[in-house]
Amino acid sequence: MFTNLRSQGLRLPAIAVATTADCPVVLTDEAAITAARNEELRVDMLVGEDALVAQGQPLLRLRSDPRIALVAPMAGRVARIELAPGRRLGQVVLFREGDDRHVHSAGPQDEAGLRALLQGSGLWQSLRRRPFGRMPGGDEAAATIFVMACDTRPGAPDPRLALRGQEDEFAAGLAALQRLTKGPVWLCEAGAGDLPAPTGVRRVGCGPLHPQGLPGMQIHRLHPARTDAPVWDIHAEDVADFGALIATGLLAQTRAVSVTGAALREPRRLRCQQGADLRGLGHGYLRPGPHRMLSGSALDGHQAQWLAPRDRQATFLPGTSTPAHRHWFAAALRRAARPMPIIPTAALEQALGGDIPAHALIRALASGDSEAAARLGALSLLEEDLALADYVTGAEPRISAQLRVLLDAIAIEEDAA
Repeated sequence: MFTNLRSQGLRLPAIAVATTADCPVVLTDEAAITAARNEELRVDMLVGEDALVAQGQPLLRLRSDPRIALVAPMAGRVARIELAPGRRLGQVVLFREGDDRHVHSAGPQDEAGLRALLQGSGLWQSLRRRPFGRMPGGDEAAATIFVMACDTRPGAPDPRLALRGQEDEFAAGLAALQRLTKGPVWLCEAGAGDLPAPTGVRRVGCGPLHPQGLPGMQIHRLHPARTDAPVWDIHAEDVADFGALIATGLLAQTRAVSVTGAALREPRRLRCQQGADLRGLGHGYLRPGPHRMLSGSALDGHQAQWLAPRDRQATFLPGTSTPAHRHWFAAALRRAARPMPIIPTAALEQALGGDIPAHALIRALASGDSEAAARLGALSLLEEDLALADYVTGAEPRISAQLRVLLDAIAIEEDAA
């Protein structure tokens, strides 16, 4: 079944992207294991500094669930281990050395065996749960799973290009995901809906306007998340990696990444290891002068040295600090006698995909009304889903930051219950 949903959203200013068909492999000399944004991981190390490790070898395990491991993104030597108080993961830095690969043993192809394989191989980190946007718990059951084969962020690489030559592995990964949930698996894709998929997978066509290619918008529209019925999302390339892992016991060595931004002489499309050093991805392509490195897009990325676990974009912008966001609303309202309101406009409604009552949601976030925000769809959303609303309003404090405060408060209440 292929459902083509109506496309609402905004057409963003054009960003230069690589136009060549080439996608060279670029392995940076350094890479790091880090936690995803807004995720705090307490870990136990399995190796020490100066250890020589194989690509895919487990290097640490979660203290809360030792079944879940994080693995080496490349063959190399452990150069530095940084843990914050409470054994919170800061970063584990590796220098590239050797070419050994760790083989993971695939167990039974039932739900328990597939969970064990995902958790022991590090691929469990590629799953993200709503609400809250963190890695699912080891025993958590998903109400449904969304597979994202589209991405409308400015400059994002096309997931369909990353899947070329991996169609069989992708179909096998989808079939495996179906065993991890009693609900449906949704395949969100752009184009004609011609990606291979086993029977039972529900296909959804995503429009070209942003934010239609974000999982939060599709989850809100098709299967809203609840605290007692979490929804998972995963990138299509990670699904293909899962299928390949089942067949071979080996983890993929690279992922497709776009490198864009005004600080580059020309944009790039390449394949690099997870946790790649952003300095290496921009080396030889940067314009003279100071610049900022973002993991993620110019719209929702964050300043970093390493490619974040779920990111597939690196953005290089000129300057050393984030410029003040200028907007004609802000220019007018700063001269007003009262605090700046958020003015309801068609652009604001479209920035939230056209299906979410934008002004009501923003009012609930600003007032900290968790019940109203949850009723309006906040539990299906993350900061990336509101980044476009931040862009069109120039809101201070940022709407996405208000969402994170509310989600963290709800999470604390759930943990205490």
